Amino acid sequence: MKRNGMCPVCYLKKLFGKRESVTEIYDPTPYDNGVALTPPMGWSSWNTFKNRIDEDLIYDTAKAMVESGLKDAGYTYVNLDDNWHSSLRDANGNLQGDLTTFAHGIPALVKKINDLGLKVGIYSSNGTETCEDLPGTLYHERQDALTFAKWGIEYFKYDYCHHIKISPYAPWVYGISVSAKGEKEADFYSVKDAKLFGYAKIWKDKVVPSGYRVTGLDGNSGAIEFTSVKAKEDGEYILTVDIRKKGRYAKCLMAKVNDKDVYMIDFPAQKHWNNTARFQVPVKLNKGENKIRLFNPIGNRADSAMLQYQNMGKELRNATKKVAMDTNSPEKPIVFSLCEWGWNMPYKWGATAGNLWRTTPDIRPEWIWMINYMYRHNVKLDKYAGVGHWNDPDMLEVGNGKLTYDENVAHFSLWCMMASPLILGNDLRSTTPEVLSIVTNRNLIAVNQDPLGIQCRRIKKGRVDTLLKPLADGSFALCFFNKAGGSKSAKCSLKDLEGHGLPFSTEYKVTDLWTNEEIVTDDVLSAKLNRHSVKVYKIEA
Repeated sequence: MKRNGMCPVCYLKKLFGKRESVTEIYDPTPYDNGVALTPPMGWSSWNTFKNRIDEDLIYDTAKAMVESGLKDAGYTYVNLDDNWHSSLRDANGNLQGDLTTFAHGIPALVKKINDLGLKVGIYSSNGTETCEDLPGTLYHERQDALTFAKWGIEYFKYDYCHHIKISPYAPWVYGISVSAKGEKEADFYSVKDAKLFGYAKIWKDKVVPSGYRVTGLDGNSGAIEFTSVKAKEDGEYILTVDIRKKGRYAKCLMAKVNDKDVYMIDFPAQKHWNNTARFQVPVKLNKGENKIRLFNPIGNRADSAMLQYQNMGKELRNATKKVAMDTNSPEKPIVFSLCEWGWNMPYKWGATAGNLWRTTPDIRPEWIWMINYMYRHNVKLDKYAGVGHWNDPDMLEVGNGKLTYDENVAHFSLWCMMASPLILGNDLRSTTPEVLSIVTNRNLIAVNQDPLGIQCRRIKKGRVDTLLKPLADGSFALCFFNKAGGSKSAKCSLKDLEGHGLPFSTEYKVTDLWTNEEIVTDDVLSAKLNRHSVKVYKIEA
């Protein structure tokens, strides 16, 4: 989508020179729904079962979580990944469970799992279809959010398949009109009387009724502001944007009303049987004069994904509040998991959209994959994580594939140190005692669930990495991680950790969090590590 081989913003810069950006981020405030204050813990159907799921398997897994002690260890969520739903929406356009494999419906399954003391998660994609080509949530955000809230869902994974980018192009606008809902008469406001910002430029145009049109709104580079839009009373009105048809690409505008409420308006690729067209959106206006600002919000590659995920997060919060009010019952907030694969650097904006965001592609039960694509990228992103907002290098593969015992221990330890969500992906109905002992290690879970909510930092990089994570009680968790193929030695001067916040002491109590062995040292901590293994310690001054 280029003009003369150039991106929209570059094209405008060539025409008019460099100008400052005219709009701000859609919503820069942190996403706050009061849940996921520590990294979520649970299980997901995807890693092991893919599309081979049904209501019996899910319920049997939930029972296994209780009977195996996983629930007592903190694992709370039973998450249905892709393939839980029918390819058909119901008569009202709502999502519904697969009509045979989930024949009793998702609400009935949710109730049964809730009765076990567990919570239920569900899945969709912000595209037209999910990754398995079932109905997606794009263009159905409000409807699907309300459906999930009515069902009692408490965790929502939102994928990125079949994603449709919001267009960086804007239409040529010649005016707006505003009318009360149901009224034919409308007040018209010409662009001739509006304020222009950035690259926005007004032109005479004999074809349009107002005699003028505005261009230069592409790529978040210009804006039109109507400052005296009148409303007789507080309430909902119909905003009509009047445009001059031009160009074969789909277009987009955002309307920002009174500097707070925002509304997206999509304009399809245009046929030219007529020269003008009208596109509408309901907006809330205040009694008296209102300000309406029109602009295209897509200034870079990440903006489209960011806006769509922020919008879904807003709809989830609104839906849970509405259901609580309608049923006169306590609100059940929904943990919002952004599964955007890290393509658009979601760690930079994810905290404004949801509770956790994928930083990596899909995980595999292969050592080289987990370390090269998951750990090595995620471990560098510590500054973006915090209470209620987590970097997510994808689900756990402990117990899957051909990982050795040391590799499973290392995998689990690293995810705990990185304050990553602990979402199991193995078959819990047949978990071995060895695997169960790893994923229920209370010491490591306590590190992961520490209320301080700080992701570890890598303080030394090499064949053996050294990771350090401060804990709420003033102690520190320290991890030696041997990435190499052979055995290695590692050591760390605890005196040197004073620069990282460890209190000065003449001696330190050090506890091995896998063996519970305790030692006392005045300075150097050393260890020998097998290939692909870790040593994790709690250090107290």
